[in-house]
Amino acid sequence: MQLNLSIPALLFPAISLTMLAYNARYLAIAALIRQLHKQFEQTSAQPLKQQINQLRARLGIIKNMQASAIISFLLAAVTMFLIYVEMHVWANIIFGISLIFLMISLILSLLEVQLSTKALGIQLKNMEK
Repeated sequence: MQLNLSIPALLFPAISLTMLAYNARYLAIAALIRQLHKQFEQTSAQPLKQQINQLRARLGIIKNMQASAIISFLLAAVTMFLIYVEMHVWANIIFGISLIFLMISLILSLLEVQLSTKALGIQLKNMEK
């Protein structure tokens, strides 16, 4: 396949939108952690400890999601430069690596959604009691 400048350029809006979504998740979790911190100081309840553990795991996953997406974005830019300087073999290799990092980021996003759903299940159990 012949790689031209428009192919890696197509990743720019996709990765940018992905980064916006990841940042929104991060901000929502940060607000929740601040809220739970206040509750935890007052009650130290066991369900809050479970939620805190879930949030810690989710923060780690989101950090890795963002890092993978940033690396993918950077490698797509490097690919465009390599195409510009007519180093097509390296451009193909770097673009493939960029796509792998994008896939890693998306898989991590799926895992984070799974944890998020599990955390909501903890809250629903608390409300049923």
